[in-house]
Amino acid sequence: MPHTQILDNALGAIGGTPLIRLDKIAKKEGLKCNLLGKVEFFSAGGSVKDRIAKRMVEEAEREGKLIPGQSVVIEPTSGNTGIGLALACAIKGYSVIITLPAKMSLEKEATLKALGAEVVRTPTEAAWDSPESHIGVAQTLQKAIPHAIILDQYRNVNNPLAHEYTTGPEIIDAIVSTPSTPSRPSSGKVDVFIAGAGTGGTVTGVSRALKRKHNPNCVVVAGDPQGSILAEPSSLNEQEAGQAYIVEGIGYDFIPDVLSREPGTVDHWIKTSDEDAFAAARLLIKQEGLLVGGSSGSALVAALAWLKTEEGWKDFGSVKGANVVVLLPDGIRNYMSKEWFLETTRAAPTPLAHKIHAILKDSKSSKQE
Repeated sequence: MPHTQILDNALGAIGGTPLIRLDKIAKKEGLKCNLLGKVEFFSAGGSVKDRIAKRMVEEAEREGKLIPGQSVVIEPTSGNTGIGLALACAIKGYSVIITLPAKMSLEKEATLKALGAEVVRTPTEAAWDSPESHIGVAQTLQKAIPHAIILDQYRNVNNPLAHEYTTGPEIIDAIVSTPSTPSRPSSGKVDVFIAGAGTGGTVTGVSRALKRKHNPNCVVVAGDPQGSILAEPSSLNEQEAGQAYIVEGIGYDFIPDVLSREPGTVDHWIKTSDEDAFAAARLLIKQEGLLVGGSSGSALVAALAWLKTEEGWKDFGSVKGANVVVLLPDGIRNYMSKEWFLETTRAAPTPLAHKIHAILKDSKSSKQE
């Protein structure tokens, strides 16, 4: 919710992110539904993972697992959970060690270190159960360091619970409190929810909030990058099995415990490519003014692909007032040096750029005469 009072610290600014219309993209794609982005980079630490970091730390404190002045928090992460944990622990006074695969951005490492975390890089190609992986290295450190604890986003029930109790209800509140008008019709409910899957905590928790407490007929779609094995049925993963992918924060080579396989939690899976994801992220930036990262592009790709299926188009994409929510997990802060983003600096000159060049060239010539 909007913060209208003084907050005690930055933890109070976690969540409460806006739901924003993506009207220009919807129009470009010929959609009649309300295409809406849940924009998570507005959270204090810059991503959707702030929510689970805050809840995991606070619940560990409540259970007596974290001891002020002694505990060392260790977490294997692709970056955003680590940033959320480092932020929470900077405020609360815990030491933090983050194990981070090599492919993750330098910006993430710099942000982690700025928050006081120690960062250990691990080989990207290491299998999840290898001693050299970010998970294996974290486990090695946890065994050797007194009072060390791994909060473990992959198995911690507070990961999906954070989304069931905050992200999902925020989406519902935004939809329900926005009146339907002739110019902006609304079904008054969340009809479709789309998110990329990493640990799977986001899509699992939000799905439970939507289906159990709001709209049992809500359709939940998960995006999974090519090369990952999270999608179901498993045949969807066969063509690009083991293929490396560049997009960060989503996809895995194992099934995290917090990703529910209960029938009906995720209704459909869509595989996404790096190329399409980064093009969609640049579109969100340029068309909607939303400074998002690559995994937001993946979520948009999954949304558009599913909305153009027979079921997606007939029941939702072509229906005025249908509310389709896409979760946009983080912002461009983490990716400013990445090649896919820097491509924007090498775009072909626009007509306006040519005009500027001509004006300045003429101005320079007249001064020399």
